[in-house]
Amino acid sequence: MPENSRQKLDTAAQAIFDKKGINILALDVKGVSSLTDYVLIAEGNVDRHVIAIAREVMDVLEKQGEKPLYVEGLQTGDWIVLDYLDYMIHIFMPGFRDKYRLEEIFRDGKIVDLKLKLHE
Repeated sequence: MPENSRQKLDTAAQAIFDKKGINILALDVKGVSSLTDYVLIAEGNVDRHVIAIAREVMDVLEKQGEKPLYVEGLQTGDWIVLDYLDYMIHIFMPGFRDKYRLEEIFRDGKIVDLKLKLHE
């Protein structure tokens, strides 16, 4: 992943973390998926929380000049997909992540060590 894209993946994960998103996981799916190079998966508590997380990610990345090519699920908030071409972000409500089990689909992907800053 180019350094710039890698930084944006960390930036997106940080935005999720800062909005109290949980179970954040990034996978390197190059060679596993023809759709994207990286998948970032996380959860919110309820639909409104999931929507707030997604909006925060879009706002933070837009400030860095990144706009998603495709957004799905912002109306319902049960599963939101933000497609940035090099990486896709999936934010779920509890239960939906277990139901769709993306980790299994991309089980041959490598876990990415995200650089998150803990705030005091």
